[in-house]
Amino acid sequence: MKSAALIIFSAVVVGTSHGFQSPSRTSSQQQVQCHPINKITTSQLYMSSLNNDDDDSSLRIMVNGMPGPMATAAAEACLRKGLSLSPIAMTGPDIKDQTITVTDDITGKSAEVRLIPANDDGRTEIISSLSGLREASGKENVLAIDYTHPSAVNDNAIFYAENELPFVMGTTGGDRDQLMSDMVSRDAFAVIAPNMGKQIVAMQAGLEDLASKFPSAFDGYKLEVTESHQKTKADTSGTAKAVIDSLKKLSDDDFEVERDTVLLRDDESSLNFGVSKEALKGHAFHTYTLTSGDGSVVFELKHNVEGRTVYAEGTADAVKFLGAKVASGMKGQVFSMIDVLQAGGLD
Repeated sequence: MKSAALIIFSAVVVGTSHGFQSPSRTSSQQQVQCHPINKITTSQLYMSSLNNDDDDSSLRIMVNGMPGPMATAAAEACLRKGLSLSPIAMTGPDIKDQTITVTDDITGKSAEVRLIPANDDGRTEIISSLSGLREASGKENVLAIDYTHPSAVNDNAIFYAENELPFVMGTTGGDRDQLMSDMVSRDAFAVIAPNMGKQIVAMQAGLEDLASKFPSAFDGYKLEVTESHQKTKADTSGTAKAVIDSLKKLSDDDFEVERDTVLLRDDESSLNFGVSKEALKGHAFHTYTLTSGDGSVVFELKHNVEGRTVYAEGTADAVKFLGAKVASGMKGQVFSMIDVLQAGGLD
């Protein structure tokens, strides 16, 4: 008779989608209104800096990747948590220059943001506008959030570092080892993490601790991983990669992420995996299974996410944490979401 042990972690939070290649509209995007292009002057930036008296509102957050759904959700969360949006931000190189209105339905707060394509001319204009924004708000008060596209991760990070713009990198993919090396060598201020949801971050931290204390505790067990995301998710989940790394240390399995992870990216497969129809355009479902050699014992870990709110709010918490680090006068450093969690920076 077979016995089975089941461990399940479930969370209803957010799926990652990347702004530079996400043209389809979602419930989050429906809050974005487009307007004729307006040039932002230094005087306008200064007047914007006077509009909110809350302490956190002194921070000006450039949310790059809008009107993509994850970037838009992060911008809404910033407004909800009392932060102010930069009146300019980068968008995909193939997206037209436009001004949008970002609105948080919960608080009713809104802000107009001009989206500038991330091509050569656009980056030059961003640098010029960044200078005016810093003059108006203070250099230490201007930070960025990146929810763009895996192909843009490394170039965007170098752009932020070379322009001394502290940033939160929520975009997955790219060359992560090179990313860390580039940022450390440039003394950049950044929070870089494959997942911004605090519950999932806590779970990841717990698994890392378990793997360090009890390596090979599941020796001889076979690891299987299935994950489902919306169709626009271009790469293997960064969260899955981090969890797999810990589970491999526990099991000594020769699992290879790109070879062995089962990726579900079509509606029928996602529905059969348990995703609700309403969440097909924004979800992150993961199941990790460890099975003993004789098949008599099965351990299963799940974290299932629908929507984007918790990831978005974790991102806003991360940028607040980073703002405090910059203001402290310390040398630039790369932080993780575990650092944010340990510092009590997640509301």
